[in-house]
Amino acid sequence: MDFRNSEPPAGPRREDILPDTATAAVKVVIVGGFGVGKTTLVGSVSEIRPLTTEETMTQAGVGVDDTVGVERKTATTVAMDFGRISINKELVLYVFGTPGQERFWFLWRGLFEGALGAVVLVDTRRLEVSFEVIGRLEERGVPFVVAVNSFPDAPEHSLDDLRSALDLPASVPLLVCDARRRESARDVLMTLMHYLHSLAVTPEAS
Repeated sequence: MDFRNSEPPAGPRREDILPDTATAAVKVVIVGGFGVGKTTLVGSVSEIRPLTTEETMTQAGVGVDDTVGVERKTATTVAMDFGRISINKELVLYVFGTPGQERFWFLWRGLFEGALGAVVLVDTRRLEVSFEVIGRLEERGVPFVVAVNSFPDAPEHSLDDLRSALDLPASVPLLVCDARRRESARDVLMTLMHYLHSLAVTPEAS
């Protein structure tokens, strides 16, 4: 076969290559209930083309997946999302998004291996789905921050009221974000990194 006129195989994009200056990498996980915006956050913050495992929702999920409040959602993550962001020239974050449906939560154990911390993404329209998510992190002893994703039609509550409703200790950071905006998603990850640093310096803060 003559390859002379064939195009060379496409290699990795320049932005997908890990910088030579990177000396440390940290794994963090984005968790939350079904439809809270985990895939959106990973995609908006990642400096590389994110890996997603979204599949079209079918009738098989009717009566199994709780879609109250997110009835217009047509696709869902069935394994994980993956992205990467450079915090500075030396430090790189590998960001993993977990599936939200309870029937896929058995995958969480593998995704949490080696993770230093987590972001719990919350939707105030379906606040109750966050309770078990937070409980699982507390059982595992995984440090986490909580980010309230601002949906246009979501009810607004003060952070104090949300902290009380979620039964969060005062030491756990709680902030509002827009998962669609890169700057906002980056702020969430930076909040987690600052929190992890504070725990390393003063472990009693946890």
